[in-house]
Amino acid sequence: MTALAMLAGMVLDALLGEPRRVHPLVGFGRMTGAIEQRLHRDARIAGVVAWCLAVLPCVLVVAFVSRSLNDCSPWADALFSAVILYLAVGHRSLREHAMAVVLPLRAGDLDAARAAVARMVSRDTAELDTTQVASATTESVLENGADAVFGALFWFALLGAPGVVLNRLANTLDAMWGYRTPRYERFGWAAARIDDVLNFVPAQLTALTYAGLGKTRTALRCWRGQAPQWDSPNAGPVMAAGAGALEVRLGGPAPYHGTWEDRPALGEGRTADVDTIADALRLVRRGVLLWLLVAALVALGGELHA
Repeated sequence: MTALAMLAGMVLDALLGEPRRVHPLVGFGRMTGAIEQRLHRDARIAGVVAWCLAVLPCVLVVAFVSRSLNDCSPWADALFSAVILYLAVGHRSLREHAMAVVLPLRAGDLDAARAAVARMVSRDTAELDTTQVASATTESVLENGADAVFGALFWFALLGAPGVVLNRLANTLDAMWGYRTPRYERFGWAAARIDDVLNFVPAQLTALTYAGLGKTRTALRCWRGQAPQWDSPNAGPVMAAGAGALEVRLGGPAPYHGTWEDRPALGEGRTADVDTIADALRLVRRGVLLWLLVAALVALGGELHA
């Protein structure tokens, strides 16, 4: 039933995309803003308490509803779980954001491409050239493939609807609070660390997926040699393996808050261009199909042994 709900959730995402008018994460963002306003202190314990108050009630409510529906009918629970996965996963949204960069790049409209990539990355984009725009977009596709797609699928397969809600909300709080700034250095510590823990295994599996579906030897070599140079235990393996799988050179210096920061190199081979973005999207899409196939085979194996 989990595999069927997973397939249904991904089909809903492919057909409907991200909700435009009313999205649960908008309400969650407002709630967490109120929690932060009341509980913010320059202390880790304050961040832990705030994280628990923001995330755990939502997870428990979804778990209760899922369990209640399952007691009535497993099919009702499967439908509910599929809708929850649809609301949490971001496969179509990732493609739409990336294509908003691809189309102006192919048309030679660099300013529009810069504006589009600014909605995907946190770096300054106003002065990026064509290669840097393509590189930033490709990195975002690879990294968000892990965060917004494969992480959601992993936790859905493991814990169903409550698992995917836990992962999605933790990822959202990391994006809101997980910054090394004076305001969030201590308060956001829990949000950043919890997200790292929850996504550690999915990130390794994503890197393995990229390697298996691309240039495997190059991907494994880049993963082994380049990932340890990155501060993030999750982004490093994912982007290094992804860049190696595509045989493209990513990483390197990038502008943040008016200053160019040195970053380790990723991958090897060709220079990033508009086709690199399309290749990264194709890699993620093939990965999704592989994960759905594996889930179906596991479910079939369970039925045969029952």
